[in-house]
Amino acid sequence: MSAILEAQGLRKLYRGGDGTAIEVLSGVDFGVSRGEFVAIVGSSGSGKSTLLHLLGALDTPTGGSVRLDGEGYAELSAEQLAAVRNRKLGFVFQFHHLLREFTALENVMMPLLIAGEAEARARTRAEELLASVGLGGRMTHRPSALSGGEQQRTAVARALAADPLVVLADEPSGNLDSGNSERLHQLFARLSREFETALVVVTHNRSLAGRADRVLSLENGRLVPLSGVESMP
Repeated sequence: MSAILEAQGLRKLYRGGDGTAIEVLSGVDFGVSRGEFVAIVGSSGSGKSTLLHLLGALDTPTGGSVRLDGEGYAELSAEQLAAVRNRKLGFVFQFHHLLREFTALENVMMPLLIAGEAEARARTRAEELLASVGLGGRMTHRPSALSGGEQQRTAVARALAADPLVVLADEPSGNLDSGNSERLHQLFARLSREFETALVVVTHNRSLAGRADRVLSLENGRLVPLSGVESMP
């Protein structure tokens, strides 16, 4: 299958406090196909979140390229990149970043309303997604009235709202207890197939990585395939 999201020769340099160049990524090649679930693992500080930010057009690489659905990020204006992030990409972070003054339903509707979708259609879509993640009876609750697991499931529904080509998740269960983590892991594995959305997850969690179609380890600035979670760093 051809890659829907692809990175070639991706490099990222930072300058240390003394001006020394620190190369976090040194020529990463990566691709994920529609409906594929890929887990990226690695030690703390290895550059996993940096890679995810580059794949999500949240940061600019020092070298190399990223293409989504055949379009190179470097060829797009800031306004066009913002549209890509809103319409073609979904994001789930360790902390859900829900808007606390809005209900779960309104939080999930938000990306669609920003994209210009009619309110009635946005509401219907949000209701369907919240029901699919097991929150059909919690739609009118604000984040403060939801458990940590429910808040994160709301964030997953929000990430899927615009029917993105790719969902990028950074340690999505890192702030949850074991029970809620397991429910979230089951949800990720199910939704990547039901929605045929490519899913790229950065995680330290063996249970979550074990549900992926492929596991890659970021080592010394490059991605290395792993045969299984037993060899996770």
